[in-house]
Amino acid sequence: MMTVLAGGPLATVQDLGRTGQRASGIASAGPMDRVALQLGNLLVGNAEDKAGIEIAASGFSIRFEQDTWFALTGADCSARLDDTLILPWWTAPARKGQILTLQAPARGVFAYLTFAGGIDVKPVIGSRSTDLKGGFGGIGGRALATNDVLPLGHPSRPRRMADTGFGLRPRETRPPVKGVIRRPVTLRTMPAAEYNVFVPESRQTFWNTNWAIQRDSNRVGYRLSGTALQFSEPCELFSHGILPGVVQVPPSGQPVVQMVDGNTCGGYPKIGVIVSADLSRLAQVLPGETVRFVEVTQEEAVAAARVEDDYLRGIERFVSLAEMSRLAT
Repeated sequence: MMTVLAGGPLATVQDLGRTGQRASGIASAGPMDRVALQLGNLLVGNAEDKAGIEIAASGFSIRFEQDTWFALTGADCSARLDDTLILPWWTAPARKGQILTLQAPARGVFAYLTFAGGIDVKPVIGSRSTDLKGGFGGIGGRALATNDVLPLGHPSRPRRMADTGFGLRPRETRPPVKGVIRRPVTLRTMPAAEYNVFVPESRQTFWNTNWAIQRDSNRVGYRLSGTALQFSEPCELFSHGILPGVVQVPPSGQPVVQMVDGNTCGGYPKIGVIVSADLSRLAQVLPGETVRFVEVTQEEAVAAARVEDDYLRGIERFVSLAEMSRLAT
């Protein structure tokens, strides 16, 4: 187990979230950067859905109350285990009594800590994820606080504490899109149901604008600022089901992207849907930085998901081979 020495308003326990509950008004929760959590779990020999810690905005520290292995992925937080610098996208052993400290991210927004065996808090509605808006899951449905104790599960593949750590090259946060300047983070997006409700000029504005992330963006939604989008006619919709990645346009004309703690239903017109493979990239964009929507087809969206899955399977094979090599020595 571990003891939290310094928590913060945005450090929470998260696994891959709740599925199949949106019809009951329960958001998915889970990690903002899904791939970072999955990779962290793979690095410590866990299944991808084990619970870890998501940290954003502020410093964080824990004391290990047992020997274990951990991995640090996502944003670069200048982490130190006692006095030893720990690189991002790296896995390492920790001894009982050692203290791991993370600073505020120097690059990116969300960092992830995973541990061999995963954080073993009680599941709520099929997940250990913290739902801050609903106030359940994780540790009492809240952010982690000083003196919280986090139990660990049993590792599926124990490692010797004398083994050396290893890591990955950080993945690219800006996917290659042909013909697009790569300064803003490009988000592959499909037109949504109300796309044709917007005037032609606003449809072009949607694709051609570098949208800035506003400072009031959070796990519920990322608010964007740019040229206001205009409707061709008044558009009033009954509230209906929506998912993370949906780009809604309220009366202000400024788009809002639904994120993992986003509403399960809403009535604002939808102009686009970001492909699932790019939501993790959006999560790591700092306030004030810009994003750009790039139109793709449904077939291209499915292909992007396959590329992401192939990448994860490749890392899984790498870790398995590394484990086999270690056992052979």
